[in-house]
Amino acid sequence: MLGKTISHYKILEKLGEGGMGIVYKAQDTKLDRFVALKFLPSHLTKSDADKARFLQEAKAAAALNHTNVCTIHEIHDEGENPFIVMEYVEGETLQARIKEKGKGIKQIINIAIQIAEALKAAHKKGIIHRDIKSENIMVTETGQVKVMDFGLARMRGAAKLTKTGSTIGTVAYMSPEQAKGDQVGKWTDIWSFGVVLYEMSTGQLPFSGDYDQAVIYAILNEEPEPPSSVNSGIPSELDQMIIKAMKKEIKNRYQKIDNIINDLKSLETIIRTPKDNVPEENPLPSIAVLPFVNMSADPENEYFSDGLTEELINALTGLKNCRVVARTSAFAFKGKQVDIRQVGEQLGVQKVLEGSVRKSGKRIRITAQLINVENGYHSWSEKYDRDLEDVFAIQDEIAAEIAGKLKSEFTNIPHLLDKEKRPDIEAYELYLKGRYYFNKFSSGWGRQALKCFQEAVSLAPDFAQAHAALAEAYIFLTNPFGTLDNQIAMPKAKSAAERALELDAELSEAYVSMGSIATFHEWDSARAHHFFDKAITLNANDVNARLWYELALSLLDQDFDEALAQMNAALELDPLNLLILVRTGYVYLYKYDFDTALTYYNRIIQIEPALAAGYHGLQDIYGIQGKYDLAIEAGEKAVKLGNNEPPIIADLGLYCGRSGNTARANEILNSLLDRSRKEPISPFWIAVAYLGLGQLDKMFEWFDKALEKHDSNLLYLFAPPFDPIRKDPRFIALRKKIGFKS
Repeated sequence: MLGKTISHYKILEKLGEGGMGIVYKAQDTKLDRFVALKFLPSHLTKSDADKARFLQEAKAAAALNHTNVCTIHEIHDEGENPFIVMEYVEGETLQARIKEKGKGIKQIINIAIQIAEALKAAHKKGIIHRDIKSENIMVTETGQVKVMDFGLARMRGAAKLTKTGSTIGTVAYMSPEQAKGDQVGKWTDIWSFGVVLYEMSTGQLPFSGDYDQAVIYAILNEEPEPPSSVNSGIPSELDQMIIKAMKKEIKNRYQKIDNIINDLKSLETIIRTPKDNVPEENPLPSIAVLPFVNMSADPENEYFSDGLTEELINALTGLKNCRVVARTSAFAFKGKQVDIRQVGEQLGVQKVLEGSVRKSGKRIRITAQLINVENGYHSWSEKYDRDLEDVFAIQDEIAAEIAGKLKSEFTNIPHLLDKEKRPDIEAYELYLKGRYYFNKFSSGWGRQALKCFQEAVSLAPDFAQAHAALAEAYIFLTNPFGTLDNQIAMPKAKSAAERALELDAELSEAYVSMGSIATFHEWDSARAHHFFDKAITLNANDVNARLWYELALSLLDQDFDEALAQMNAALELDPLNLLILVRTGYVYLYKYDFDTALTYYNRIIQIEPALAAGYHGLQDIYGIQGKYDLAIEAGEKAVKLGNNEPPIIADLGLYCGRSGNTARANEILNSLLDRSRKEPISPFWIAVAYLGLGQLDKMFEWFDKALEKHDSNLLYLFAPPFDPIRKDPRFIALRKKIGFKS
């Protein structure tokens, strides 16, 4: 066969041979590229069943278009030697890589996620691989995974090609049901994936024997040695994932490959250092915009320099095929003297834009420099000395220059930059000032932001982004802080968001607000999904869309796996955003996975010891577990750091009451009751304080008050802290009124 030309493919060398085919490297003489040709063995070409299976493989693999699946170029079924023309993958099998290069945890997780993503794509198409093994997985020199050999793949609706009771696959990787000849499905691929993960983690297979029947007996009757007992460097989370993937009973395994992906990505977040917080190899152009320095004589003008930075970040997210670091991570470096290389390492970017702003009266001077992270050299710099009215044109020019340097193009630049939609400069300054206050993330500053946005839309009624920001401020002050009345603020938020969309139907932040209103005011899951999906379609880099979407998925749907998927996507965009880690920890808490949740909150406290949310999370975990001393210790720290915000102090009252410390619990309850006479305090949190003291009649009285106000905090009643009252008929009736499933 070597040297022979079939059709327009010249056979160069034999790559491998298996039970279902022989593979050769060939030269495509038409397109001048290397390909791989897979032939059926000659002694099988007379079998109609084998030919049918051969074509089934081609159809199965050709139906997939995924970066981690080997691409099928063509099927050549003429003559006696039919073959498939496949992508030629330069690299080595995972089996060889395991033997030669060891098993670093980060590399294991990275490869495992890619394999799982390939299976996810296949399962979505109704395709089951049925022969996942390390020998069928290629890894290129750059670390990209390609899943090969869909020779045993079964498509949904395809004819069964094996006799009843027969087994197909590779014995060491077979699931129990596959070994018995029973029906197989996606759960079979999950088992085999678990075996591959075991092999990567330990360097050995979980089941072994001198002959196939001995291996099959072990698969059906024996439990493998835990991976961590073979390799002590394996994290306990990975150990549990492998064990769960290889449960003999199908119902006890992971039910969807998506669930494994979420758990792997969460573990990846936990074990990597800040500089690893983004993929090590990112072929897309990437940039971070650092906060522009306020060089004005008046320090109050800092709102303008911060606002300009944020607007440039928003504009650059419209670049095609470019990763732009989100605001929170970029602003983590504000006021710090750091080396550009350090910024690049921590954020995983190739270029950094920095600059300064000097504002004096109606004149501004802006300097901007684009710096290559690798060598610290400037690739572009410019100075602008203009009238304040020209700030929009300056933003246009800077964004266009950056696009050129990144060899990218604009696809969805915010309409703020369009000449016809530019607002009055005074309204724009109020908008920037509002964003400045809003990003301080507290109820006091939130009220300042609200006032600025109200004044901005009053001056410029057609300023779409100001209307969207106004909606966001109303929602922010209603949930999570509860400092505005839900029944008054939410309709105002909806009116502002709808006005923003009338002015600009492609404003992603307005759709985020509509999704948040559907979640916290309308309690309408379908509408929430619609608006968040629309926002992400318009701007896939919108971190806020994913953060609010998680809340809808968790609170309305209790779809925690999809909620984790949104958090993982958000973390890729905003790797230093601790709020993402906070919410991820809570999703694991909702899943009753307290060990993983605890890991997140300990990590948060390690990064930022002054963040109340870290201790608040610890308080809930320990309190649910009945470790009240630890819960109260964490809760007191959270209250001290969190400005006595009602959710934090109410939770402390809950666990003080449950621990028997009724004096402190009553003190907290009375403080909340006293505050409720002077300021809007959610009745829900007063009910929580009564719950801790066991005063259930009073608790339900305050829950009813919360229901009268359509208080969005009632959506949290599904969570573990309410388990002790879950069977109370009054609680069941309350959940029914809210619309929760039983």
